[in-house]
Amino acid sequence: MEGRTASTVAWASLVRMCPDPAERALPADPPAVSVILAVRDEERDLTASVERILAQDYPGELEVVLAVGPSADRTLEIARDLATRDPRVQVLESPTGITPASLNLAVGAARHDVLVRVDGHSELSDGYVTRAVAELVATGAANVGGRMVPVGRTPFQRAVARAMSTPLGIGAAPFHTGGARGPAPTVYLGVFRRDALERVGGFDEHFVRAQDWELNHRLRSAGEVVWFDPDLAVTYRPRGDARALARQFFRTGQWRRQVVRTYPETAGLRYLAPPAVVLAVGGGVLLVVVGATFGPSWPLLGGLAPLTYALGVVVGSAVVSRGLGAAAAVRLPAVVATMHLAWGAGFLRGVTRTTSGAARAVDYPDAANAPDRVSTTAAPDRPVTED
Repeated sequence: MEGRTASTVAWASLVRMCPDPAERALPADPPAVSVILAVRDEERDLTASVERILAQDYPGELEVVLAVGPSADRTLEIARDLATRDPRVQVLESPTGITPASLNLAVGAARHDVLVRVDGHSELSDGYVTRAVAELVATGAANVGGRMVPVGRTPFQRAVARAMSTPLGIGAAPFHTGGARGPAPTVYLGVFRRDALERVGGFDEHFVRAQDWELNHRLRSAGEVVWFDPDLAVTYRPRGDARALARQFFRTGQWRRQVVRTYPETAGLRYLAPPAVVLAVGGGVLLVVVGATFGPSWPLLGGLAPLTYALGVVVGSAVVSRGLGAAAAVRLPAVVATMHLAWGAGFLRGVTRTTSGAARAVDYPDAANAPDRVSTTAAPDRPVTED
């Protein structure tokens, strides 16, 4: 812990000494980069995502590696068409389609030592790769990343985008709401030094979700730095309906519970507040229903927590919805509540893994035994599913 504190102080000094990132220049011979994507069921957004990558003004060599999981739509067909149109695009089929396994597959096939992670439903801002690689070279960090910028097309998506950009909806993590340039616990996506990524064993394939946070935690524990630059912006396309949003946040809550179970020191108010809300609201509703048999005062007492929460969500949504537009603003309270309650319920539910019929904790790669190339297959004894 003392080593990490000293490292943080040293990096804080570097932030003060370093020039503004806009003033930094790439080396005369910029490193070649591999952009890696793990995609599945991305028919709607994949073309735009890849075209934004190929349109980057990066002066060095750039390739795109698409690891495509089993899809119910035309994702694989679209990926192959993109590869036909541009020789810089390489397509791999990922048997499981699980994000960390697909990412490791893409890393194994990538030819270069700088790895840029992009999602199939995200779009890089202009100059993203150039700026991120310049930061990577200047800071020596293991991973450089920035902000997720949610952008919706429909009123529902715009409501989700606003909720995901404010502390009311998703907490105050810098990669959601912004923050100062410098070392950070995690970033959105990221640009990695391959040697650092492989030294800690790559993406942990036992984490269907939260693999980014977990990887960044291992990097920092190994003495590496994860660097946040708020000017590195990536457009993110939110889920399109309430059911998909609830499923997304429920699964995220489940896997955040797995992170806390594995790394208890990471538990904090931001992670514990949603499950506390679920317990309070659920307990209150139960008391309203059951308490009526014991007298009129019990339902009143039981309704206190649900009504207080609902009022807080409505008032908070009204505050953060300014400029959003009426159609999205009226959806915002329901969107915020869905995110909170689904995440909290998922956290309380947790992840159940079985091996030979018995519950089993997740194992983590030993950095000292990291392979020359990270694993490209999911662990066979741990069946997992991912939306």
